[in-house]
Amino acid sequence: MRHHHTFAAVLVSGLLLSVAFTACGGSGASSTGGSATIAPSGAVAPHDVAAAGSAGCSVTPAVPAGETKVDLSSGGDARFYLRHVPSAHDGITPVPVVMDLHGWSETAALQELASGFGPYGDTKGFVTVTPESQGSAHVWDLTPGGKDLTYLGSVLDDVENTLCVDQNRIFVAGFSFGAFMTSSVVCQFADRVAAAGPVAGIFDPQDCSPSRPVPVIAFHGTADPFVPYDGSVGPAALGLPAPDGSGKTLGQSGLVDTTTKGPTILDNTTAWAQRNGCDATPTETPVAADVTKISYSCPAGAEVELYRVTGGGHAWPSSEFTKSIASVVGPTTSSINATELMWQFFEDHPKSS
Repeated sequence: MRHHHTFAAVLVSGLLLSVAFTACGGSGASSTGGSATIAPSGAVAPHDVAAAGSAGCSVTPAVPAGETKVDLSSGGDARFYLRHVPSAHDGITPVPVVMDLHGWSETAALQELASGFGPYGDTKGFVTVTPESQGSAHVWDLTPGGKDLTYLGSVLDDVENTLCVDQNRIFVAGFSFGAFMTSSVVCQFADRVAAAGPVAGIFDPQDCSPSRPVPVIAFHGTADPFVPYDGSVGPAALGLPAPDGSGKTLGQSGLVDTTTKGPTILDNTTAWAQRNGCDATPTETPVAADVTKISYSCPAGAEVELYRVTGGGHAWPSSEFTKSIASVVGPTTSSINATELMWQFFEDHPKSS
């Protein structure tokens, strides 16, 4: 059900899935896909970063709290996203935003169940927006400047223009292929996104040159049957619907090269760390019997972290939804809560430049 294979620009370029896995420029951890390392402009304590109110702070009356399906036109296509507004939004006090991206062959509604960001945002005072991809296979187009990244930029525009949000505290998270898309969003919208949280699918897009270092907190299970931790193509992914509308599975479509091993999850995380100006040698710290935190020595404000879940499946840690579909995605750990850890990381990493 949850897909996972990064074929960057797959819908428009016809690249093989394996090519997308190797789009970082090889399988070595030292590769950064030809991207330049960017040094942060200087560390500022999170609480010292003032809120930057959006245009929506002057809109009256204020949008009421609750969940709404918001219709939006992008590139001539009728699109929509789900908007969850907390009671903390009074129309005059800027609040943070989390954009939450769904996986392959899934929907915005399913992603809401998986992450639980909407209800959690009610308790922490941030807006959650959950966009939905197009097509019968519900697959994001990862092409830089492509229709889906343009659409997600339009979602941010709409949110900033209709709600009173803090433009220094806009974050993006995603699951599975939505995690791949999260990485692409960071590359294109580093000037707008303060920090990112990919779950079960961090990758290093080719020729990614963000305008500033973007802090990243990632999560991945070592027994993921869709996006394996070791970088190979997972057998469960072969049963996902092909994105061409043929009715075939990925395994039947010939789009997947199962003989070529791309970079591992650790390789991709290290590539992000190097791009942020971090040391390439990670440090491992046990945080639970089945969870290890992998971190890097990074410039302040450019931190990169990976939570490796030993025996974990293609799952969102502590998600009751992914626990309920364990027969499909594998085990979900309860030792850590990805939504809570991600939000703590986001609070510590507003955009200060």
